Amino acid sequence: MARIAYILLCHKNPEAIVQQARQLTAAGDYMAIHFDAGARRADYRRIRAALADNANITFARRRIKCGWGEWSLVQASLNAIEAAIRTFPRATHFYMLSGDCMAIKTAEYAHAFLDENDADFIESHDFFESDWIKTGLKTERLIYRHVLNERRHKRLFYASIALQKKLGLQRRIPHDIQVQIGSQWWCLRRTTVEQILEMIRERPDIMRFFRTTWIPDETFFQTLVRHLVPQTEIRCRTLTFLMFSDYGMPVTFYNDHYDLLLGQDFLFARKISPEAQDLKTRLGRLYAATGVQFPISNEGVSLFRFLTGRGRIGRRFATRFWETESSLGRERELMIVTCKKWHVAKRLLQRIRQETNLPAIEYLFDEDDTPLPDLGGIQSTLEKRTRHRRALMRMLFEYYDTDRLIVCMDPGNLDLMHDFSSDRSVTRLLEIECRFTDEDVIGHARRIGLAGEQTGAETLNRLLPTVRMDMMHESDRIRDADFAHHRRLRESASPEENAAELADFLTIPHDKALEIAKAHQLFAD
Repeated sequence: MARIAYILLCHKNPEAIVQQARQLTAAGDYMAIHFDAGARRADYRRIRAALADNANITFARRRIKCGWGEWSLVQASLNAIEAAIRTFPRATHFYMLSGDCMAIKTAEYAHAFLDENDADFIESHDFFESDWIKTGLKTERLIYRHVLNERRHKRLFYASIALQKKLGLQRRIPHDIQVQIGSQWWCLRRTTVEQILEMIRERPDIMRFFRTTWIPDETFFQTLVRHLVPQTEIRCRTLTFLMFSDYGMPVTFYNDHYDLLLGQDFLFARKISPEAQDLKTRLGRLYAATGVQFPISNEGVSLFRFLTGRGRIGRRFATRFWETESSLGRERELMIVTCKKWHVAKRLLQRIRQETNLPAIEYLFDEDDTPLPDLGGIQSTLEKRTRHRRALMRMLFEYYDTDRLIVCMDPGNLDLMHDFSSDRSVTRLLEIECRFTDEDVIGHARRIGLAGEQTGAETLNRLLPTVRMDMMHESDRIRDADFAHHRRLRESASPEENAAELADFLTIPHDKALEIAKAHQLFAD
């Protein structure tokens, strides 16, 4: 059975460290602690004294002062790893943690998970080809020597880079390694860790190189694992659930995140707020529990993006810039049907095709598998369709040899509606207003990834009002846009009233529009 040796890097909150160590070793696992040498000695002595009677805990023999972005973080990790290897011969896995991490699964679950997955869990993407680094230094991290800390000596740090660049002091990366990058929160098997320690002893050139790279804790282990372990035995992911804001800051979890955290497909979460005492208490009891079932919904990231994205329209970013493409054609008519209940819009399109023979395409900007003709690859992905939407639409007009075309869009695609309505062609918009029960809203949240099949009732109850208001907000934005040729089909209206709207939207006789409006169970779920 898997036995985990946790590698804990910490520098503050001695009481929390003691509590964390006791909780994670209560089920038979181990821990090796490196407490920053720059922290208070009294805190370190307090930790040592409190954990002195726990045989499943050891400490790094040599403590060093750690600085963000420096080699010191990797060296501290290696010191703790060596202590764990030496002290715990029965440890099968080594899991990197910080003092801000807490288990979101039981030890029973974690052990079974690692037994079923004989692999190393570590993010490792090609340093140069991937887009893992979003902003800041990239190549400069490797090709120049970094001996200063950017946070403590910002001006000198960048002056050093400028001087090396001016003097042509660019260095070569060791020829036989391909640098990788990824999260520093990994879980490695014992054999892998032993190979890493052996490689360190045999390759001082690699050690010299990484010692003067910038933020090596994101590249050192990631690179070595890729060179030592077959690709089939690496899972390019972390088992620690963490998210970052648009500003690159870690998202902090609080008391009301308990159910959400347990539903994620991870073993730990970072960062837990120091003030979230109720959450820390509940998670602390969880690790040693047995028989707990964890329905995995895994909606955390999409839910966070949705909730943090609300209210930003027109305030945080300027209007999105879309590439300028030529007109669809002054003589053409694009008819947009928008409805949050996609099945209602699809049912309406089917009736329109039967009664008018107009070409009608379903949610081509929302669903990957929308049936489309082969247009040379421009239709192959949602990203391509959206980026080249005017070119795509022109090709569809030409493919169907028509001047009138109907497409479906989600009400959230307001930017697309604005773009098409600004074209020289005639753009008509039909908004379908439906009633939404709580079950409808939950179904919508699940469809777009805000909730999963296993999302708890408490989370759903909290989410329902927000999603419902967001849907109402989308409708309000469409009305506020004051589009020309904007008509509305209402579930609450009579077929005769809806026929008048359809006749104007499709420019067809009223009796034919009435046949469409009387479609059997048009609004049924």
